[in-house]
Amino acid sequence: MDATSFFFYLFSAVMLLSAFRVVTVRNPVHAVLFLMLTFSQATGLWLLLRAEFLAIILVLVYLGAVMVLFLFVVMMLDAHAESLRQGFWRNFPLALVVGGLISIELAIVVIGGFHSVEAPAAGAAVPDAAGFIAQHSNTAELGRLIYTEYLFPLEVVVTILLVAMIAAIALTLRKRKDNKAIEPGLQLRVQPRDRVRLVNVATVRRAPAAPAGDADSTAQEGAS
Repeated sequence: MDATSFFFYLFSAVMLLSAFRVVTVRNPVHAVLFLMLTFSQATGLWLLLRAEFLAIILVLVYLGAVMVLFLFVVMMLDAHAESLRQGFWRNFPLALVVGGLISIELAIVVIGGFHSVEAPAAGAAVPDAAGFIAQHSNTAELGRLIYTEYLFPLEVVVTILLVAMIAAIALTLRKRKDNKAIEPGLQLRVQPRDRVRLVNVATVRRAPAAPAGDADSTAQEGAS
């Protein structure tokens, strides 16, 4: 067994074990951590397949952003594991059947589907404009294809993501009844005389005189 096969079986075993622990562990925080371990092992498999660009994207996007966000959300929500596991055994037979079918399909692909597939060849040496031998780069080739042949689909995807981002911001900043924000334009147009008004108040004020009827009733109560 060569080093490539050893690391392939190592990464695959750890990835399968961590993926199994994602769905069986009771603590949601531990499940997210096992999912991050699963993605890291998948990154190793991408590197073995000489897909360096996909490997670094998997690390930056999923491990560096999405999974960390999931971890913070799970820790902030303080979800109770017991409430999340309600109805688990009721749906377990259906999940067991679906999992068995997926396992059989994966076994068929692994056992009989990879015999005719050759290992990826090393990068071919291509002379550049100056006549020097330049090593072929997967990342450079992928960038060339994206920004030449697939430029229009890339622009469509970017436009869709931009619209989704604007929609998310608009939904977040919609007017709510419990929002006490003040319009900035009104704050800029305010004048000092409109903001503060000075009122002269006497330091000593005489008590108001009691009406005649109230004075007679008070005297009668005192005489009685």
